[in-house]
Amino acid sequence: QVQLVESGGALVQAGGSLRLSCAASGSIFSINVMGWYRQAPGKQRELVARITNGGGRNYADSVRDRYTISRDNAKTTVYLQMNSLKPEDTAVYYCNKADAYGTRLPWGQGTQVTVSS
Repeated sequence: QVQLVESGGALVQAGGSLRLSCAASGSIFSINVMGWYRQAPGKQRELVARITNGGGRNYADSVRDRYTISRDNAKTTVYLQMNSLKPEDTAVYYCNKADAYGTRLPWGQGTQVTVSS
């Protein structure tokens, strides 16, 4: 089964940028929809961005115009470019399938993003 490894998280100041990567151990070409999720302390995990194999993208209102999701099926990697970061973006970020059926791969360890004010 495909395993996911997220990286790229860091401590940044508000207004800064980060690029997260999600490396899959196998092919993600057959996975139509991949997404980035985040979970802040004391809150439920939420989907913030999703991308289809055809390049269609959707974003949560809270990150639209600041985040950009992309995928490289050849490199089996999904990326999340995050700009104009805010303290409320602080969370552990995960990638996983994001289709309407609700099926998910085993969750990776996530990558911590901390935005200081």
